[in-house]
Amino acid sequence: MRIKTSEMHQKVGAVLDSYQRDKGLLISILQDIQKEYNYLPREALEYVCLEMCIPLSQIYSVATFFKAFSLKPRGRHIISVCLGTACYVRGAAKVLESIESELKVSPGETTDDGRFTLETVNCVGACALGPMVIIDEEYHGEMKTDKVSSLLEKYS
Repeated sequence: MRIKTSEMHQKVGAVLDSYQRDKGLLISILQDIQKEYNYLPREALEYVCLEMCIPLSQIYSVATFFKAFSLKPRGRHIISVCLGTACYVRGAAKVLESIESELKVSPGETTDDGRFTLETVNCVGACALGPMVIIDEEYHGEMKTDKVSSLLEKYS
């Protein structure tokens, strides 16, 4: 997916304007850019560098430090499988295997059709409901391998 430069400049420029181009708000700026594109396109980061006079290396340092940021295009739906202790002992590894098999991707990858990106997380704080699968910030507790197909179908 190629981003039109003029359109990107307009969208990223609006984000920068909304934060008055305050260098101290770089994380918030990057969050809003990622919300727009579902990842941080290189062109957008270069534009932020030019417009805010922040070295590109510093922007990349922030973007790679926080796991919430992605430099690669992600799917329309983000699937996070909790592998924290409570979820793990209740079968989260098997649920993850089932999702991997169904989507033919490993954690950190996106399906060929751009529909899903699969991730793992250490704990989502809903231990009593484990194993937990979160899709687009929607929590699905007590997940079992036989529920995976029907859950994924809801996100077409």
